Amino acid sequence: MHRRTLLTGGLAGGLVATGAAPAFAAPGRHRVRHVRPGDSVQAAVDAVDGPGWTVVVHPGTYREVVNVPAGKAGLTLRGATRDPRDVVIVYDNANGTPRPDGSGTYGTAGSATFTSAAPGLTVRDLTLANDWLRADHPDITGTQAVAAYTYGDRTRFENVRVLAHQDTLFVDTTALGSFDRQYFHRCYIEGDVDFVFGRATAVFEHCHFHTLARDVDFTPKGMVFAPSTARANPYGILAVRCRITSGAEDGAYKLARPWVPSYETTAWPSLVVRETRIGPGIDAVAPYTNMREAHPWQSMRFAEYRNTGPGAAVHVPENRPHLTRVQARSHTRETYLGDWRPHA
Repeated sequence: MHRRTLLTGGLAGGLVATGAAPAFAAPGRHRVRHVRPGDSVQAAVDAVDGPGWTVVVHPGTYREVVNVPAGKAGLTLRGATRDPRDVVIVYDNANGTPRPDGSGTYGTAGSATFTSAAPGLTVRDLTLANDWLRADHPDITGTQAVAAYTYGDRTRFENVRVLAHQDTLFVDTTALGSFDRQYFHRCYIEGDVDFVFGRATAVFEHCHFHTLARDVDFTPKGMVFAPSTARANPYGILAVRCRITSGAEDGAYKLARPWVPSYETTAWPSLVVRETRIGPGIDAVAPYTNMREAHPWQSMRFAEYRNTGPGAAVHVPENRPHLTRVQARSHTRETYLGDWRPHA
């Protein structure tokens, strides 16, 4: 397994030191702060003193962990160009990585390169990555390594690349009773095991999911989705008009498996994939599997509607629950997002 190339386009590939003070715009002129190579994205976020700010990150690789707290509501974090490959925020913690202070390991959520609890967050035109690799750390068994962990309501990702291996994108909520909404439009998300997971109401529209090649001798090699939707929430993860490709051999991956956490055994995972092209990398005969036998996927809210491609072929009807036309009307971008219209 080789470390992926995160930065393209002829830009300088040098790593940026964490902790340098960013070159901010002059106060009182515009609610914009600029981050350039040699600056810290986190320092710019920390300096935001109210809602509605935009942090513009200029081309380069920023090797740091970024945390947007709940108090930074309405923040926009965007790359300075329209090419998300030009700006890369990357780090390499995993679940099992020991914390420097000796207090234990980071855990799955703590491994994230980018974390946000801020409502009304917008992220666009950049890359969020976790380049921790299993092959580099054979002594670590907690191999979840999150690129982005979001749990604020009205979170929007536009034209963002999210790169990792296991548990790439954690779409969560602030509390079990909070049905926080997240919207991903024209994003590219890659990984291997459960790489889009969590209990948020999350809509993916015109997104590209890519399963990675893995040098292992077992199948499935991984799963795209692992929802953990709260039982009271009528809507979980929705993928609409997306595509799923693979760098692995045909049939090596599952489309999804349900995640019922040990700390939240009332979860009733929900996933709808509709009008999406599914490539041959997904096992079309048995596209779903269990995470734990006590919670079989057949008892979950999994369904498809009008998908195409070799990975969407129906070989065993009972293995591929499908929505009727009437049922499909309840599983749209509008029904999931309610009074929030980030797509308008």
